Amino acid sequence: MRVSIIGQAAFGEAVFRRLRDDSFDIAAVCAPAPIDGGRPDPLWSAASGAGLAPFEVAALGNPEARQRWLDVAGDLSVMAFVTDILPESIFEAPRLGTIQYHPSLLPLHRGASAINWAIINGDSETGLSIFWPEHGIDTGPVLLQKTCPIGPDDTVGSLYFDRLFGMGVDAMSEAVRLVAEGRAPKLTQNHALATYEPPCRDEHARIRWHEPAAHIYRLIRGCNPQPGAWTTYGEAQLRIFDCRLTGGQEPGMPGRILGVDDEGFVIRLNGGVLRVLRVQPAGAKKVGAAEWARAVGLKPGHRLR
Repeated sequence: MRVSIIGQAAFGEAVFRRLRDDSFDIAAVCAPAPIDGGRPDPLWSAASGAGLAPFEVAALGNPEARQRWLDVAGDLSVMAFVTDILPESIFEAPRLGTIQYHPSLLPLHRGASAINWAIINGDSETGLSIFWPEHGIDTGPVLLQKTCPIGPDDTVGSLYFDRLFGMGVDAMSEAVRLVAEGRAPKLTQNHALATYEPPCRDEHARIRWHEPAAHIYRLIRGCNPQPGAWTTYGEAQLRIFDCRLTGGQEPGMPGRILGVDDEGFVIRLNGGVLRVLRVQPAGAKKVGAAEWARAVGLKPGHRLR
């Protein structure tokens, strides 16, 4: 069976290499093109290294380029981490159709920030779906699903790289094998149970210190590493990343700094205490929270807002 791959980043590369190891014939690859001589996308590099001439994802909007892709799309198309909205003709071109990876248990958490919202909303479990894309956003029939727990301290980064990444590569391999053997199901999603959240951006990521401690901790973890939950110190924005929530209650207003030490600083919350270990000041790189605290002269009694 000849397989084409549309994808990007480390996940797209891993799926490409896994399907080649599975002895599938890779007919074509489509990935983001290098920008202005910059570092090429991992999938683009892997395809080039294997002797394939990758197609540019952005070019699929052009009728001529799209037709060239359709002419070589093979028997099955695999979408491995695709963030662009593609024409339906792309899905329909291969003889056996197209399958796509999505990091949630569809129909829950449709949309581009499925992992973020699963953590922010307090889900105890998530997973992945391999489904058959159609005209709607993540609405197509499901081929297979895998589940995994969300730990109490998981971030988007830990959940994806420690669980969903490897599971996803294995699931893609399994799904392609099922298609090749003619045993791949198309299970209609229960649309009445569907949830959809928008891409998680700064407008969703502001920390409001009066909210319950558990909610703030979920928000920070659900925005780590992107977009980064944020607050302000003085007039400057400050993003908070690595942190830990502990129990107990301290006097004072939520957002008040309780202490500063060599690890970072501690904030009073509404129902707990937050130890902050890594931050990002506006316009700068991420740094240890203790380093930032020393630089700005952070002291107990100061407040974040």
